[in-house]
Amino acid sequence: MPLIIAGTPIGNVDDASPRLRAALGSADVVAAEDTRRLRRLAAALDITVAGRLVSYYDAVERERTESLLDDLRAGRTVLLVTDAGTPLVSDPGHRLVAAAAAEALAISVLPGPSAALAALAVAGLPADRWCFEGFLARRAGDRRRRLAELATEPRTLVFFEAPHRAAPMLRDLADALGAERPAVACRELTKTYEEVRRATLADLADWAAAGIKGELTIVVGGAPPRGGVVPASEVLATQVAELVEGGLSKRDAVDAVAAEHGISRRQVYASANRV
Repeated sequence: MPLIIAGTPIGNVDDASPRLRAALGSADVVAAEDTRRLRRLAAALDITVAGRLVSYYDAVERERTESLLDDLRAGRTVLLVTDAGTPLVSDPGHRLVAAAAAEALAISVLPGPSAALAALAVAGLPADRWCFEGFLARRAGDRRRRLAELATEPRTLVFFEAPHRAAPMLRDLADALGAERPAVACRELTKTYEEVRRATLADLADWAAAGIKGELTIVVGGAPPRGGVVPASEVLATQVAELVEGGLSKRDAVDAVAAEHGISRRQVYASANRV
């Protein structure tokens, strides 16, 4: 019997598919990121989970993978679910799926809701090519370094963020990618108080600074094509100084400005040191 990777509702329980309902009621083992949330979902769907319920989250993923593989080897059906959305997408599951694939054990997917795809669909930004970044690093320096690398990414970007970290994350996005970069913040998707806010990154950072509730999926427009006019040295120097004032090291600030304009780091350094 297979390992089944199943998407669960990201808010509205009515988004649960008939196949998910059937799998929850018939699987021999259900590996859930949070067993309490899984029980609440089953109750809301009026389903009895007959199989063994196992918690499977980041801290225990390594130690519990082998026992789940034993279940698969013994011919039991294992259903893998996360708190909301599709497993492995910024959620546990990769270790188990990779291990099962390495042993040529049967694996199937039960498609379902995904916050990343839902936000991308509603954002109104280009979706023919896009890049999923999930949750950025919690440490400000690590986060800013990654954003400096993304400054010239032409594809639409999709991020996840917790409400209490949204304000500094959005401010760093504005600093690294450009205050006027178009973006969409999707809050509480499919839930009662769903909100889709379209604005610039600077405006979204100001909005989040007042405090928000609910998980966020943030969609950001890709970098504009290179080849425009290179700003004057004074402008480059000002941009570097503003990023340094915002907390970046001079090296990272230079990297971000060079990436934004598609020019060499040496040119930006020269401008910053000349002014």
